[in-house]
Amino acid sequence: MDLQRMFAMQRTLDRRIESQHGLEQENLFDRKLLALLVEVGELANETKCFKYWSEKPASPKEKVLEEFVDGWHFILSLGIELRFDQDSYEIPMGDKIIDSTLAFLNVFESIHHFQKEKNKQRYVSLIQSYVVLGTTLGFTEKDIFSAYVQKNELNHQRQDDGY
Repeated sequence: MDLQRMFAMQRTLDRRIESQHGLEQENLFDRKLLALLVEVGELANETKCFKYWSEKPASPKEKVLEEFVDGWHFILSLGIELRFDQDSYEIPMGDKIIDSTLAFLNVFESIHHFQKEKNKQRYVSLIQSYVVLGTTLGFTEKDIFSAYVQKNELNHQRQDDGY
């Protein structure tokens, strides 16, 4: 996965948002972490993997992928916040977990550990658990990168439009 390219794109978007909203001097880590938790929850909601009481199917794959990359934006942004974007990473797509509910729980656990210990090891663990979730949901590296680029462009457009 071309993390360096995505970090560069995210850094540009983050700087733009921070500048437009006068947030250059603010520590946004906790807000970004909460945003990530919310996005992962929204992603779970689209998959309906935990909704044992419902017969409704998951949202279309494109919608689930869009929610997935919303979370990916915040994971990248958190890495930038702690200057972990300066390092190189070799993150394989990982093995699919049969139970997507377990994959989500692993991501939430990784977020919690990262909140408590803001170090590179916990950050890499967060990335890995999220990538495994993506694999579990049926996404390829190409799917994730393409959807990230599209959503990043949309996020710039939203800033143009006063979102």
